[in-house]
Amino acid sequence: MSGNTARGVLHIHSAPAALCPHVEWAVSSAVDSRVEFTWQPQPAAPGDFRSELSWEGPAGLGATLASALRAVNHLRFEVTEDPSPGCDGGRWSHTPELGIFHATTDVHGNIVVSEDRIRYAYEMGAGDPSVVYQELSLALGEAWDEELEIFRHAAEGAPVRWLHQVVG
Repeated sequence: MSGNTARGVLHIHSAPAALCPHVEWAVSSAVDSRVEFTWQPQPAAPGDFRSELSWEGPAGLGATLASALRAVNHLRFEVTEDPSPGCDGGRWSHTPELGIFHATTDVHGNIVVSEDRIRYAYEMGAGDPSVVYQELSLALGEAWDEELEIFRHAAEGAPVRWLHQVVG
């Protein structure tokens, strides 16, 4: 991690009730401080819960949070990290069916697809536009967006809490 401070948001879109304490433990371990979430029912998945935390900490904390949460099965989440001086932003999306997706983001939150990734899509396509389309869809995380969209809408207007990590 760099010495820069970054900000971001952790969205727990869907967690079965039995996993909520495990989510809190994973995040607390990642930030080395006790974290308590405010859990709300997730209307898109009856019986599941959702929570949202805005966070501030060292650049790279988004990746640390995503790695910690990735180990919790049956969880849908997203972590965003805004760009900070000398550091790109990022977005990590996870679903039980698809696993984890990571993308670099710009200052507006747009996914940035690298030149090498675009070249790879062209090479894989070898003249077949449908393959190029499929590869670019993968590079943009469209499958994750499609699966998580209903959970994002169900969370509109939900309360947000702040998590501050001491930068040392």
